[in-house]
Parts: sequence; structure tokens; C-alpha cells
Amino acid sequence: MREKLPSREQAIQFLRQSRCSKNVIEHCEKVAELSLEIAKECKEKGINVDLELVQIGALLHDIGRSKTHSVHHAVVGAKIANSLGLPKRVISIIKRHVGGGITAKEAKLLRWPKDIYVPQTMEEKIVSYADKLIEGSKLVPIERTIEKFRSEHLPHSSIIKLQKLHEEMLDLIGDCKCLP
Repeated sequence: MREKLPSREQAIQFLRQSRCSKNVIEHCEKVAELSLEIAKECKEKGINVDLELVQIGALLHDIGRSKTHSVHHAVVGAKIANSLGLPKRVISIIKRHVGGGITAKEAKLLRWPKDIYVPQTMEEKIVSYADKLIEGSKLVPIERTIEKFRSEHLPHSSIIKLQKLHEEMLDLIGDCKCLP
């Protein structure tokens, strides 16, 4: 049996209760809007995607930013989501949305618990990708995000993973009108 997902309103309430800033909540709402557009485009192309999971996962993907704005917000967010009793499917989106994914080797360097931090499901990939196209609450081209990764001196492997995620999404949805 599948775990029941919270409603959109409940998800936003979780963000508020966790003390996410207004800017973080706005960002999450924009990521949810874009994620849902991408998911609908996937569905039109015959790809099986859980639209409700995409929306709720996207709304909650940055709940860890209530405690930290570092890369660790993914594992912090997963802990918060777990303490709220959220479904494992949502927790996976939260912990796997950072960059193009965090490899086991990178997770070990970050001293994260042993786990999978690379998006696995279509829903996880959609939310991770949409998050890279929303800067604050503005839609930006992927090239801008890649340039930001470079300027922040992130490892080249992070840029490669992001480019691969971008290519995978383009292969699935083509030139979707929802993309910048």
C-alpha cells in the first residue's frame, strides 16, 4: 500500500512550521509549478509519472533550508521530513535533489549517512532538474546554472552530472514550452 501524500496546503504548512523563509517557500512553489509542467509533458509523451508526488516533493524539496543553506540542506531536510512522518517517496526527492545528484564518494566526503543521493525515479529527476531552472523565484536557462556551478568552483563532476540530467530531460520532453 502506498503512503498517503500530504495535500499542497499541508506541504506549505510544513514549510512554515519548519520556519522556512518566505523566499524559500516562494522558490519551492515555483519549482513545484515547473516540475508539474514538466511531469505533465512527460505524461503526454507516455511516460509514467506520479503528478501528485512531483508536486508535493517539489514543494518540500528545500525544507532543510529552514536550518541550513549549505549543501547539507538535503540530508537535514530528509531528517525533518522523516520526523514529520512524510512518505519515503517524498523523503527520497528531498535527499536526492541537490545538484545533479551526490555520488556515494561525494556523500562520504560530506560525512553524510550511507545512502543513495542521486535521483533514481522519474519524479526525483524532474524535481532535481526543475530546481536547477529556478533561481530564487525566476526561471533561468540551464546554462546560467552551469555557469553558477563553475563560479562557485563546484567539482567538474557536478557540472557533468547536471549536463547529463539536462540531456536526459530534453530527450524525454524535447523542446517543451515550459523550459527557458
